Amino acid sequence: MKSTLKVLFLSSVFGTMALPALADDLVIGLATAQTGTLAPYDQPSLKGLQMAVDEINAAGGVAGKFPIKLVAKDTRSDAGQTALVAQELVDQGISILITPCDADPSIAAGQITQAAHIPAFSFCATTPTMPLAVGDYMFGNYPADNVQAAVLAGYATDKGFKKAYILKSPDTAYTLKLPEYFASSFKAKGGELLGEGTFSMGQQDFSAEVTKIKALNPAPDVIMTAAYEPDFPAFIRQLRGAGVNTPILGSDGIDSPTTFGLGPLVDGVVFTTAGFAVEGSPLAAFNAKFKAKSGQDPDTVYIANGYDLGKVIEAAVTKAGSIEPTAIRDAVASLEGVKGVTGAITYAGTKGMPLRSVSLVRIDGGKRSLVSQGVPNAADVPSP
Repeated sequence: MKSTLKVLFLSSVFGTMALPALADDLVIGLATAQTGTLAPYDQPSLKGLQMAVDEINAAGGVAGKFPIKLVAKDTRSDAGQTALVAQELVDQGISILITPCDADPSIAAGQITQAAHIPAFSFCATTPTMPLAVGDYMFGNYPADNVQAAVLAGYATDKGFKKAYILKSPDTAYTLKLPEYFASSFKAKGGELLGEGTFSMGQQDFSAEVTKIKALNPAPDVIMTAAYEPDFPAFIRQLRGAGVNTPILGSDGIDSPTTFGLGPLVDGVVFTTAGFAVEGSPLAAFNAKFKAKSGQDPDTVYIANGYDLGKVIEAAVTKAGSIEPTAIRDAVASLEGVKGVTGAITYAGTKGMPLRSVSLVRIDGGKRSLVSQGVPNAADVPSP
């Protein structure tokens, strides 16, 4: 329990205000990106989390007795800065830490909270080995890379694609491992990997890679990449500009307004994401509620994903009956079937990455259409 009065800064979609932290407050630190390359993912996630926190606090706090206070510090999308911010937040007496939408800074921060025995969640990092690299106080909050890869490989196989090409970057675990998991799953289903290319994140010049792909004989039936902005827009502009119309499979990193702003260039692109708002679904209801509160349609599922993290935290603290960090950690590890707006979320029996549904979405005319939704067969998921 916290007995010292502290001033915390609450980052909100609707403003910023200073609030005192009281003894029964659940203080959640956010070592997340308000600026830099991860901001397009962390900030929508924060909007959703803030909405969940507002609702929980309006009902008297978690379990009616633990009000939530959020303390946000900008990591500037830098792993070193994330570690520094995480230490500052730990020193302030937080009970939970939330880290960025990428494994590398999340691992840097998680190593600090692991030593302090404070549970940490990444907003939407998907590397399945992230909790293993940190320890039993680290959790994910999004379908893991190997799970997304299995869904993409299943789709490619069902479409009759026989030959694939992957484009990856060694700069992050996400951009490297997800295409490799796809290749493993695709080959296990009888597909052939024609080749693979690499890129440096932020390079913006894909001419050599495009030339290489265009010269392949036979040509690939499909190209898979986990590139995201600004790299994915640059790649697809140059690929289509060179007359290469091979279907492209992407991952959750391209579920952003930038992608949908590319117009006909991205028509036919299929990607994985955490949810799809089918009419009458909890996600559709959430989207309507978000619009009523903010005046804007949610432009990415990361908003709902952040909201669901709020519900996971609420469920864990309620089960623990305490804001003591170790008690919260133990409760998270035992959660089953938490009702999120994107679907049920389970941590029990996992190694820190939640078991949850994956939606496969196709882009046409700037709109999303649902291809499939569900959890892949465990046998189809490559080992981390």
